[in-house]
Amino acid sequence: MRGISKSLKLEESYIQKAMDLDLGSQLLVANLYPPCPRPEDTIGLPPHTDHGLLTLLIQNELPGLQVMHNGKWVSVNAPPNSFLVNTGDHMEILTNGIYKSVIHRAVVNNKATRISIGTAHGPPLDTVVSPASKLVDCESHGPAYRGINYREYLELQQSKKLDGKSCLDLVRI
Repeated sequence: MRGISKSLKLEESYIQKAMDLDLGSQLLVANLYPPCPRPEDTIGLPPHTDHGLLTLLIQNELPGLQVMHNGKWVSVNAPPNSFLVNTGDHMEILTNGIYKSVIHRAVVNNKATRISIGTAHGPPLDTVVSPASKLVDCESHGPAYRGINYREYLELQQSKKLDGKSCLDLVRI
């Protein structure tokens, strides 16, 4: 978080303090994708973005994670035993769109079981996340998002189907 704060020309501990990350929240998700005889007819996890600031993901040696890049799905070929880091919706809100939330999905294969474990990191549930004031200039670059309570965002996200769209559209100004 310090590196991201510095890259935005903010105080090094800005995100840590503004999001009260010492008391932040984490969500751990484990996914198991068994072999599928017809992988072209299904999907492991539909397109979506993650809530929170960052998601750390580790997977076994089987590829399956794809990210949307320039309107096309691109497979992520991570080195063995590596962590992947995705920026989440709340990082996009906090940075006023400078850092983008990653649209991604999981695809299945017909060869072997794929396993992935992800952990999403966010602020405490009652934190209101809005664009950092130093990243908003009312004359040339106003706020791109309205502030929203983290808990309310999670509830909103769970009420929508993950069809490649994001709750970000609902808080975008």
